[in-house]
Amino acid sequence: MDPFWAVTCGILVPGVLWASWIDYSERRVPNWLNASLIVLGFAVQAYFHGLSGVWVGLGGLAVGFGVLIIPWAMHGMGAGDVKLMAAIGVWFGPWMTLVSFAAGAIIGGIIALIMIAAGKKVASAWRNLGIIMVKCSSRDTAFSEFGSAHSFGSSSALLPYGVPLTIGSLIVLTGQVLHWWVV
Repeated sequence: MDPFWAVTCGILVPGVLWASWIDYSERRVPNWLNASLIVLGFAVQAYFHGLSGVWVGLGGLAVGFGVLIIPWAMHGMGAGDVKLMAAIGVWFGPWMTLVSFAAGAIIGGIIALIMIAAGKKVASAWRNLGIIMVKCSSRDTAFSEFGSAHSFGSSSALLPYGVPLTIGSLIVLTGQVLHWWVV
């Protein structure tokens, strides 16, 4: 195994699993954990790849932050999830971060559908989807508390988004390490 990916597996994997567990149990990802993953990611990038690794890490951080900042600004998720994806990005670089986000989004959608079906909340989910559509139809409401994740209350179960982001990232990392694809 490439030494960079071995160190990544040794540090990032336990870090994101811990972040995912905290997000699941407390519905938050601590800043200190995200910051630690970011700092360690830059240090490992610099150690193995020099300045070019730092630039790759910056690109990954920007992509990880960029793909989730709008949903956060629309009150659709917590800031910890945004920072977690940015931290993963430092280790993965821009392209793997984008692929990880896409995998996490698909997995998150599947988990949400299972939660809706298991909780017998199909009618509530349709109502909430209508509210989200209204929210997105106007700039005045898009970035307001109207239709925020927390505003749905008991009509929906909040998905700790760190969980699907972690699963997607671990799948992409596994594929990278085992050479299932070239990312």
